[in-house]
Amino acid sequence: MHYIKNYLLVACGLLTVALTASAQAPADTVKYNHSDLFGPITWPTTSNGTRSAAGKPGPNYWQNRADYQIHATLNEAAQDTTITGDVTISYTNNSPDNMNYLWLQLDQNLFRPDSRGAAVTPYTGDRFDVKGFSRGGITIASVSVTYKGQTYTVTPVITDARMQVRLNKPLGANGDKIQVKVNYSFSIPYYGADRMGRKLFKQGMVYEIAQWYPRMCVYDDAEGWNTLPYMGLGEFYCEYGDFDYYITAPANMIVVGSGDLQNGSEVLTPTQQKRLAEARNSDKTVTIISDNEVGEAATRPFKGSLTWHFKMDNTRDVSWAASTAFIWDAAKVNLPSGRKCISQSAYPIESAGNNAWGRSTEYLKNSIEIYSKAYIEYPWNSAVNVSGVALGMEYPGIIFCLSGLKNGGLWGDVTHEIGHNWFPMIVGSNERKYMWQDEGFNTFINEYSTKMFNNGEYAPRGADNRAQSILRSYIKSNDPLMTPSEAIGLNDYGQYYNKTALGLDMLREVVLGPERFDFAFHEYIKNWAMKHPLPYDFFRAMNDAAGEDLNWFFKPWFFTTWKLDQAVESVTYEANDPTNGAIITIVNKEKMAMPVDLKITQANGKTELLKLPVNVFQRNGTWKFKYPSTSAIKSIVIDPDHLLPDIDLKNNIYKAE
Repeated sequence: MHYIKNYLLVACGLLTVALTASAQAPADTVKYNHSDLFGPITWPTTSNGTRSAAGKPGPNYWQNRADYQIHATLNEAAQDTTITGDVTISYTNNSPDNMNYLWLQLDQNLFRPDSRGAAVTPYTGDRFDVKGFSRGGITIASVSVTYKGQTYTVTPVITDARMQVRLNKPLGANGDKIQVKVNYSFSIPYYGADRMGRKLFKQGMVYEIAQWYPRMCVYDDAEGWNTLPYMGLGEFYCEYGDFDYYITAPANMIVVGSGDLQNGSEVLTPTQQKRLAEARNSDKTVTIISDNEVGEAATRPFKGSLTWHFKMDNTRDVSWAASTAFIWDAAKVNLPSGRKCISQSAYPIESAGNNAWGRSTEYLKNSIEIYSKAYIEYPWNSAVNVSGVALGMEYPGIIFCLSGLKNGGLWGDVTHEIGHNWFPMIVGSNERKYMWQDEGFNTFINEYSTKMFNNGEYAPRGADNRAQSILRSYIKSNDPLMTPSEAIGLNDYGQYYNKTALGLDMLREVVLGPERFDFAFHEYIKNWAMKHPLPYDFFRAMNDAAGEDLNWFFKPWFFTTWKLDQAVESVTYEANDPTNGAIITIVNKEKMAMPVDLKITQANGKTELLKLPVNVFQRNGTWKFKYPSTSAIKSIVIDPDHLLPDIDLKNNIYKAE
């Protein structure tokens, strides 16, 4: 979910505090303890060979599967708009455990006035503004179970945003199957925690519909049932499966959704079908419905309702949007294998313009092409960006971006939200428990899409002090990255994005180098595509494929709030003669350590970049080494490219008196 822009505003506000704190630290204070950093670490393991020591799925890896058939109707009324529907879940238990009950998520219950999310929202509000919605929450009309040919009804046990279905007979292990059918309804909130909702524009309401059906909780080899409740900030953890869904809406609306439209001939005019076919073969954006066609009788029928049928295979979720106000355009996406898919945008006239949503499809197309080439190919056949109430939110094959965004702001939102289709929609981590594993990885890959798009049209200009900018944002945080999202400080969750991305930057640029990092990162993605990695799988995968024990980095960066402070302590000369060589002393003063890059300039004009591995601090925090100087040392600069978040830059520089 999008947060970068807002978070950097907070980051700037912490600059003064950060610099004051470092300036007040006594010059001789050294907190470093080498045994704390380099002591042996063994990451937790799962049982029965489900995950390997190399950070891959093990020989006995399993995950369950949930296939969905959904029918939903958008009922638009003067005072309220509701969704009524039914979902049939075909659930496959591939685990070695029998199950006496099933757990489902009822995310719309977040919007009940008495929900846990409402209870923990500050009275002043926050970005998600979960204070309850008077008509909020999901109504469960009925639940039935079909198992081994027998169907029976169940009275579910509902606790906040979760529902337990207790079975008459246990569901067997190792591939046994069961069906659960739920009839339900809910009122669409106006502001759905910045993830869904409705917003009125000149030509009609835009409905962004997500978390719109009861869905299975994940049962995995690490936790069993994952039943952390939906409370606002923490996002989602879902099983993979095939989705076959039907949306019935007023006939004058356009509906866009995850996956492939199955019945275009029934819901689109011949002109729209022709234009859509043209877009599938065009690298330039093709208009399906123009601004002057919105609301015209020739564009949409105005009576009754239409049912839109979509399918999407091997995905962990689906979402959709509907409106009478949509301008609609699309273009072809070229994938590395030669396969083609389509990028689309749906937006009201208020969002139109060549400096705004008129380029949305271009941004979406290019992002998918960049990520597919750099990491792993986009596995689905379509993607769509919808303009509406949500600042930025992602689902497989569909994203929601704020209606008023323009230029670089819109580019940043689009490339971030569609980037989530790699993390966590393809690499299916647990967003609710390990938010950094999707938000941070996605923020990291966004850096490269921004540099590559249109010759760096929106790339940062000028000196790159990104490490220092990010340092200012997390320096005062009391919570490490491994803190679950609902437990982190209200002003601190931006570090899931930026501190994680900075950590990957440092591994790539300072510790491993691009070639070793990229290979290891690709191995992690390839091995965990459409699976459920734990953080420890990532740590092991990077160690194994890069051929480096990086636990000294993973421990402080993800599990602590330790800081970095490298310093040049002194320069002396052998026999007081610079031509005999210089003895340089560097110190690691804070609890974290990193390799040391030194730019050394001599009085004779010779400049050299010296790279020291982190291992120089493996025994203690002070390292003396002999540098073969031929004249006096004029200056030494630690980290001359500003790649590290050092808390005290003043002691990074030595200048001869």
